[in-house]
Amino acid sequence: MDPLHPEDPAAIGPFRLLGRLGVGGMGRVFLARSEGGRTVAVKVVHAELAEQDEFRRRFAREVEALERVGGTGTTPVLGSDTSAQAPWVAIGYVPGPSLRTVVADEHGPLPPASVRALGAGLARALDHVHAAGLVHRDLKPSNVLLTVDGPQIIDFGIARAVDTITDGGLTSTGAVVGSPGFMSPEQVRGEKLTPASDVFCLGSVLVYAATGRAPFGTVDSGVHATMFRIAHDEPDLTGLPAELTGLARACLAKDPADRPSAVELVEALPVVEPWLPAGVLAGLGRHAARVLEAEAAAAAAPSPTAPVDPTPAVSTSALPRRRRRVALLAALAVAVAATVTYVYWPDPNTGIDAQKDRPRGTTDGVAARPAGIVPAALVGAWEGVLRGAADAPYETARLEITQGAVGSKAGVYVQVSGDRLCMGRSVLVSADADKVVLGDSEVTTSVPGGRCTAVAQQTLTLRGSNVAEWTSGAVKATFRKARTGQDVVPAGFVGRWEELPFPNLPEGEKAPDSGGYVRRLTVTQGPVGASLVRYEFTGPRTDDQGDQTGETYSCTATAVLGGTAPYLVLGPETRDPEVWDEKDCAENGSANLRIQRRDGKDQLLVYGMAADGEPGVYVRP
Repeated sequence: MDPLHPEDPAAIGPFRLLGRLGVGGMGRVFLARSEGGRTVAVKVVHAELAEQDEFRRRFAREVEALERVGGTGTTPVLGSDTSAQAPWVAIGYVPGPSLRTVVADEHGPLPPASVRALGAGLARALDHVHAAGLVHRDLKPSNVLLTVDGPQIIDFGIARAVDTITDGGLTSTGAVVGSPGFMSPEQVRGEKLTPASDVFCLGSVLVYAATGRAPFGTVDSGVHATMFRIAHDEPDLTGLPAELTGLARACLAKDPADRPSAVELVEALPVVEPWLPAGVLAGLGRHAARVLEAEAAAAAAPSPTAPVDPTPAVSTSALPRRRRRVALLAALAVAVAATVTYVYWPDPNTGIDAQKDRPRGTTDGVAARPAGIVPAALVGAWEGVLRGAADAPYETARLEITQGAVGSKAGVYVQVSGDRLCMGRSVLVSADADKVVLGDSEVTTSVPGGRCTAVAQQTLTLRGSNVAEWTSGAVKATFRKARTGQDVVPAGFVGRWEELPFPNLPEGEKAPDSGGYVRRLTVTQGPVGASLVRYEFTGPRTDDQGDQTGETYSCTATAVLGGTAPYLVLGPETRDPEVWDEKDCAENGSANLRIQRRDGKDQLLVYGMAADGEPGVYVRP
């Protein structure tokens, strides 16, 4: 950390600046402290960039992405002002160096146990990112910070919602977005990106952590040559320990469908404590001590007037002794740690997926995936109606169960009612031949924000090959097997649709003028939990007397997919702040989409889920 420059402000928002952490192409990053005593990093955009509307929008998207994701393995947003003359965001400060700094400058490659723990921590963070409907798109060693408690992913500057990534890795100007050497093949080709793209990048990061080299070489030989190798060549795993080969090859599969999901990686990779070598932990201790010294120096200086900060106060006098003790205990634990037996990801070159059902030592040197207790017949996605009828649902639920042991987060649930969508993960409590019980849960997605609470205990009991009974408290429902994976939307729904303003006219009668109102709807492919539907509405602006003024207004909103069977279930609309007229636009609640055939053509019917009513009717333009 460097001292503040004379031209630097003493405070930004409610945060008092302590020093400079760095200066980059986008802006300056300061170490700061809240009135409550919390240490934060404040990122301030350069003045010349703040004058560019497009850059302001990009920065606002970064802040919005951080707010949606902040928590598990990522840094939480503690304050921001994206409309200020110099836009800024304050995030929780991560007291640790980047993976690139540790490997390239301070320590060298990490041992296999640390690499596996790194993979587990990053996969857990990516699962959190993906559950929020985002793809990070720039996972690389410099965007991974190492702490005593695990890795943290930073820099969501080019993270994008899954539904907006129709142009893959391309910007509006045709430039590739990402970091050469740590991109996925689909990113290089400018194709549509899914969470599997982040998993490929994770594989490259893990190879770098274990060998000190990127698996497709550096850009010294040219950016285009590196990108060609990513798209077409096999990774260079020279020097990679044998026990990490299966994991690396699985993540670096060229076909996104062949890669494990972030959830599978979390379940397959063990974590040991302490997870870093003693030398790295000692460096973390020295780094923390420097931060504490800066905090102490700032505490002795006069404090500028600032708003009261809600973050809890921290006793800095107790911190140095506590952190030194943690570092010493961690180093001692590393020195005396016993040998640990690990579960490795199957190597596609020497084994097949059936390894997961075979004992260790019977897979030609490649260990199996961890065994689970969930009966095979219940693994997968199940959906049902909680309120209303099958043809007129007011509330639906979806439960996707993965294989796992007791205590693992083996259940992902989605509940959609007329005014909200709630999504979360549940812990596996027990399972037998035809039943699974899920207990403690956490909310990962809430639309609108802050409206959801964790679901109670859930039980799924098999009643037939594709039918199960779901219970939660006093609520019971019949669930049926549903589509699962990264491409769950039936092909007939995908594409652009335009509303018929007068769908029920008698045959041969000419439709009256629509009055200039146009409503469009676009459905994209992707997984449940992602924003896959985009609404666009344009209409004439009117004055207080209802007369048209000659101007138009526009509204754009998106909706998260919450179910697929027997129709698409969507959560409430979420406005696009860049295309939204506060006076004339209004968000709608949850809906379900169905296809009907009429006069030899497909029609898309959009039913609201708050109450019975006639559907909106859409056709292909």
